[in-house]
Amino acid sequence: MSNAGGFYNEDCIEGCKRHVPDNSVDLIITDPPYGIQGDTLHQHYNRKEGFVLDGYIEVPAEEYADFSTAWIAQAARILKPGGSIYIVSGYTNLAHILNALRTTSLKEINHIIWKYNFGVHTRRKYVSSHYHILYYVKPGGRATFNAYCRFGADEKDDKGSLNYRDREDVWIIKREYKPGQRKNKNELPTKLLTKLIQYSSNEGDLVCDLFLGSFSTAKVAIGLNRRAMGFEKSKIAFDYQIGEVRKVAPGCLLPSLRIPEQAELANQGNPWTEEERERLWLRYESLIRIHGTKKRAIEILSGEFGRGRFAVAKVVQEIGK
Repeated sequence: MSNAGGFYNEDCIEGCKRHVPDNSVDLIITDPPYGIQGDTLHQHYNRKEGFVLDGYIEVPAEEYADFSTAWIAQAARILKPGGSIYIVSGYTNLAHILNALRTTSLKEINHIIWKYNFGVHTRRKYVSSHYHILYYVKPGGRATFNAYCRFGADEKDDKGSLNYRDREDVWIIKREYKPGQRKNKNELPTKLLTKLIQYSSNEGDLVCDLFLGSFSTAKVAIGLNRRAMGFEKSKIAFDYQIGEVRKVAPGCLLPSLRIPEQAELANQGNPWTEEERERLWLRYESLIRIHGTKKRAIEILSGEFGRGRFAVAKVVQEIGK
């Protein structure tokens, strides 16, 4: 199975209409243009951009409200019921994005603050050193949220629960710096994308980025054995990054993931509901297609459903008779 979906060198609004069916995407993670003359930021902030790819396409400030409404309407359309969307935004045009979200049926789940290192130095105001991440879900289906995919329920250190801290809504994650490497103006760090994809998707799910830029979301999604698709309007960025994303081996990031310590599985001993059994079987069939082995499928299902491997295998055997 290929982990690369469709990558399109075109505007995401019209592109979605042409290429993406209703209710077909499991997860959207995207970092739209900020509408703050991002194509000239180096002139204001003394940025050295010798290795930055040309072709960044900004959205004029006077068009930002309509632009946001149009692309977010497409995002809401293509998401599956129960699908999740994460939108990374600065503060300047955050109100336009929030207003656009309110025109859809998408439900707000969290407003996450991502604090990064090295904010823009200022002398007459406080230093800006964070972005907003808006987390919404499409109603009508069960949302994927793998609460114990990174830390077990009982894992602690001298500051308390590791799982609790990892799921707080303020994240301190450093930006990535790649001296001497070709790059886009704004790239989301692998650590941030890995966290979002782990919590809100499963292996084999389709992850979409409407503003691919550096293809970072696609690269991490493929590395975590998800399928990936998206749009990038800049031909310069697209032509370079399409070659880079094809170098990513499906599942290559999985060995680097931390394995949660499950001293006590979250649902161990609880009776199975019919809805849960049905979800288990559908997920099992999907994992068999991806991995080809019952053993690996059972291992993954044990973690996702918070139940022992024997209990999962027993239900799979009962349903599969």
